[in-house]
Amino acid sequence: MFTGIVETTGRIVRTSPVAGGRKLCVDAGIVASDAVHGASVAVNGVCLTVTGARGSELDFDVITETLQRSSLGGLSAGDRVNLERSLQPTSRLDGHFVQGHVDGMAEVVRRIDTPAEWVLWLKPEDAVRQYVIPKGSVAIDGISLTIAEVRGDEFSVAIIPTTLDRTNLPDRKVGDRVNIESDIIARTVVHHLRSLGQTGGLTLEKLREQGFA
Repeated sequence: MFTGIVETTGRIVRTSPVAGGRKLCVDAGIVASDAVHGASVAVNGVCLTVTGARGSELDFDVITETLQRSSLGGLSAGDRVNLERSLQPTSRLDGHFVQGHVDGMAEVVRRIDTPAEWVLWLKPEDAVRQYVIPKGSVAIDGISLTIAEVRGDEFSVAIIPTTLDRTNLPDRKVGDRVNIESDIIARTVVHHLRSLGQTGGLTLEKLREQGFA
């Protein structure tokens, strides 16, 4: 479990094929300071297991399914990635509960970068779109963010300067694909309504009927 508050950004040192997937070697900085074999680290929002540690470098084995469902398959040496160690029971929850289980990806369709604001507009995959709720939480490449606006099949997030300083979001450009993990509460509500055979979309009336509002 994670919070979506990125601790630092790391750099991909190298990638190499292994049986059933690929191995990522990441220069993880402070995240490597107490890393041990078997520890969990979110890499661009994907929960991975440390399989090797040498100084500031950490190894992760990424299976084929994860490579296909996330943007990790497109990483190459020199790419910057967001890193967060797993949540401890005594940690503050400054973001929201993030599992590190990516629902799918979204494409950056617009980037607004002016002295007044820094906004990304994204078009999520169909599997993700149903969980996109205005003012709801979302993890983008492991970053806990609030959905600012939803228009059709696109949504936007507004980024504060601290997030720009501490994450790899400034690297994102139009056409890039990012990992999306929806809010666990939104997923629970949608799955519950589906199990009851509800159709026609999520409405305030349906939420009230099921005791969610």
